[in-house]
Amino acid sequence: MGGCTSKPSTSVKHNPHTPSEAIPQNVDSTPAPPPNTRRNKSVGGESKSTTSTPLRQLARAFHPPSPAKHIRDVLRRRKGKEATLPAESKSEEEEVGLDKRFGYSKEFESRMELGEEIGRGHFGYTCSAKFKKGELKDLEVAVKVIPKSKMTTAISIEDVRREVKILRALSGHNNLVQFYDVFEDNDNVYIAMELCDGGELLDRILARGGKYSEDDAKEVLIQILNVVAFCHLQGVCSSRS
Repeated sequence: MGGCTSKPSTSVKHNPHTPSEAIPQNVDSTPAPPPNTRRNKSVGGESKSTTSTPLRQLARAFHPPSPAKHIRDVLRRRKGKEATLPAESKSEEEEVGLDKRFGYSKEFESRMELGEEIGRGHFGYTCSAKFKKGELKDLEVAVKVIPKSKMTTAISIEDVRREVKILRALSGHNNLVQFYDVFEDNDNVYIAMELCDGGELLDRILARGGKYSEDDAKEVLIQILNVVAFCHLQGVCSSRS
């Protein structure tokens, strides 16, 4: 008998005892795309694989930036040099180096007679007063008293200088408070200005039963706009209404 020279059959016989999952069906020869890829159909029907940016998992959320840097930058620009945030309370030793001499007249007591307090704010208070002598004798004015003890930083001292400078520059307009003089002593700065006793605009409106005619409102608005224009011409601009 001759030997068998044929090749062994490569066909796979189905074993009824083998689970159907073990037999691969519809085997695709196309390799699987790598992770984080997407398939996009092209115009010709062929598919393309484009790699997408992997998702980043942040360990913790970013907090909003602190306003302290912005405040320091503003202080640095105002002082013209490196500045730090002023502390809420400073000892007297920290205030020794501040020069609180403004060069204003020191004849307040000899020229002015201070009256009762008519208003108070965070930085000072206002009193009624009268001139004792001079061309303004017996003229009733308002005096803003700014204690030097409130001037705890170089910026607060410069604010007082700037306020007096602005009042002097704006003096002379009919719809702006008139500036008369400024004094100082070892304890306070005194700014003498026109006493405005006309009351508030809201009180005028309420006195009319809550009504204000168009002509009256136009007159007030024209005065306000004239003042704003005059301030801008003098180089003064405020963002607060």
